[in-house]
Amino acid sequence: MPRPTGRVLTLLELLQSGGTRTVAELADRLGVEGRTVRRYVDQLIDLDVPVESVRGRYGGYRLAPGYRLPPLMLSDDEALAVVLGLVAGRRAGLTTTERTASETASAKIRRVLPKHIARRLDTLLEALAFTERPGEFDTPDAGVLLTIADAVRHRRPVSIRYTDRDGRRSERTLHAYGIVAHAGRWYVTGKDARIGEDRTFRLDRITDARTLPGSFEAPGGPDPEQRVLSGFATAEYRHEVTVRIHGTVEQIRAHLPASVANLEQHESAAGEDHATERWLRVELRVERLDWLPPVLASLDRPFVIERPDELRDLVIALAQRLTSYAAEPDREEPMS
Repeated sequence: MPRPTGRVLTLLELLQSGGTRTVAELADRLGVEGRTVRRYVDQLIDLDVPVESVRGRYGGYRLAPGYRLPPLMLSDDEALAVVLGLVAGRRAGLTTTERTASETASAKIRRVLPKHIARRLDTLLEALAFTERPGEFDTPDAGVLLTIADAVRHRRPVSIRYTDRDGRRSERTLHAYGIVAHAGRWYVTGKDARIGEDRTFRLDRITDARTLPGSFEAPGGPDPEQRVLSGFATAEYRHEVTVRIHGTVEQIRAHLPASVANLEQHESAAGEDHATERWLRVELRVERLDWLPPVLASLDRPFVIERPDELRDLVIALAQRLTSYAAEPDREEPMS
């Protein structure tokens, strides 16, 4: 028969699963009488676990938000999911400035895992590989992240202090539409109230954020993630490139995703079949042109370079090199 302390912990686990549990339901699950359930609830309250009593026909007990996190009961599968999520988050760079927080949280969970689950987890982590090596990401402040998230949810203006890539500092009022995680970084997209235009900001470059009085209407149009990707594709770089490609949207997007290039607007017209091959205008802005000729070649689709002329010269040079390589089958391999 379970000891009383074990039943109290089981009661906590039942309440943490959510919703209101009746006394009869809890008594049945714990194998005790209703008055014993009430005694166990009193013990949880004595431990500062915020248990609420709900009156009425469908009343019972439920957990309320407390001033601190109560003991958390996780099943084996839930514990594995949390640890793997922490590992993946660190690898992707999607953490806050408290970089040790995910490591200490993972260590605490692993320390209390049953031995057989811990062994299985270690086996999985040893076998697990990532296609990208972890990098040093500039991660946002947790307070800034939560403040902006609250402003997004309640459609409230937020004042931010921002440092751009050139080191220039400014204070802005932002109508934040959403927070987007992309390529290991956090971004917030919204309207810069001072200039009245949409902007995307890296959250790790925001040093302070505070909500302001008032509210704003959510805009129609693209979702926040599409706004961020579009912002990348239209950012100011050294070269403006326009190419017409004959193919389907899927064929082009496989090599030139939305974060890199914009396709002409009529591609997304209602009812239009993206599987239809046709001429599409592709526009992108890049700092360097040398990576584009191999990408255009990999498309294996007819294309016309509208601008710049320098790109056309690079494509011709690549074609000449490939032709020369193919024309010399007896080329000797370099000595090792």
